[in-house]
Amino acid sequence: MRGSNHNGMRQFNERTVLRAIRHNGAIPKADLARLTQLSTQTVSIIVNRLLDDGLLVKQERIRGKIGQPSVPLSLNPDGAYSIGLQVGRRNLEVVVCDFLGQVRHSWQHAYPYPSPSEVVPKIQEGLAHMQAQLGPAWARCVGIGLSAPLALHAWGDLMGAEASRVMAAWEDIDLVQLVQAMTPLPVEFAKDTTAACVAELVQGQGRDVTNFLYVFVGTFIGGGLVLDGHIVNGPRGNAGAIGSMPFAHGQGQHTRQLLELASGWQLEQALMNAGLDPLLVGQDEIMQSVHAPHTQPWLAVASQSLALGITSAAALLDLDAVVIDGSISPRLLQALIDHTHGELQRVRSDGIHLPRLVAGRVGGMARALGGALLPLHAQFFPDKDIFLKQDAGTLNP
Repeated sequence: MRGSNHNGMRQFNERTVLRAIRHNGAIPKADLARLTQLSTQTVSIIVNRLLDDGLLVKQERIRGKIGQPSVPLSLNPDGAYSIGLQVGRRNLEVVVCDFLGQVRHSWQHAYPYPSPSEVVPKIQEGLAHMQAQLGPAWARCVGIGLSAPLALHAWGDLMGAEASRVMAAWEDIDLVQLVQAMTPLPVEFAKDTTAACVAELVQGQGRDVTNFLYVFVGTFIGGGLVLDGHIVNGPRGNAGAIGSMPFAHGQGQHTRQLLELASGWQLEQALMNAGLDPLLVGQDEIMQSVHAPHTQPWLAVASQSLALGITSAAALLDLDAVVIDGSISPRLLQALIDHTHGELQRVRSDGIHLPRLVAGRVGGMARALGGALLPLHAQFFPDKDIFLKQDAGTLNP
């Protein structure tokens, strides 16, 4: 990412310097000027401003090299904070992450399904809890990143009649507006699996892979898409929605979607029908042999369906990798990856480059963490739209 030495580019250049430090670690001003292709004077002015704002800190002076000793600059973890708020189908998560994108505090509230009458006051409680945890540092919060499934009201049918009746109320609720009314902080929104994909792109496999389909296996399966190192949202914010992929099972039968075949929900139902706790899906205990009568049929159907979905996606997108993560047990997730890898070898893939399968690095908190990264991105990452708007203002006063 290069900066610009033209006038009117102050904010873009600041963000470019911050990104260079974020990607390269502690670095002296001279190296910053070389990496960003900004003049030494411009970098010096920006660095001094960022130091005054508390966003950068000086490291110990490096001695013993040719020339003057240099002072590396690094991001100040306490320079800014951001809140991630995830309204899920099974629980509410609130996290605080620092300027490095590391989670400092987390809070959760579980429920059988997201009832508005339960979720709304708990959102307020979670935000108040985080404000108390941060104390005076709350003043350095730059925003709230809210993530939730799109069309939350439409998911109730899959969770039973009672859930369907209660969740229908979400259709008349503007969740972003509701949260914004609770706080003076700006609120950013992303679909839950897109937010998880953001976390994986910034903090996980996205550091090494530039083109991948992201799959998140939770109560329901969903996904996101990264091409050329950028999140692809689509005009309706629904790109990478692998859970909606249709599957036909025999002539004359109704098609089913991947989320009906490869979600944690199906395994939860099998456990409940056997009189067991459905929350075992998120615990490594689920891989004990006593639970094999439930896990093995689920793994067989889920992996076969997921392999077909991945092959279809690869035929269209020519992917380098498929990153699979989730809120299910890490051992169960790895078993799903292993089974899916085996099923991919049995799918006809003439003319298709089959992507490699890799486990995600972020884990079950990906959706909340990705939400928390949204305000940090909006405030501090270079954005071509900011560049173009400011450039247009310079050219057309």
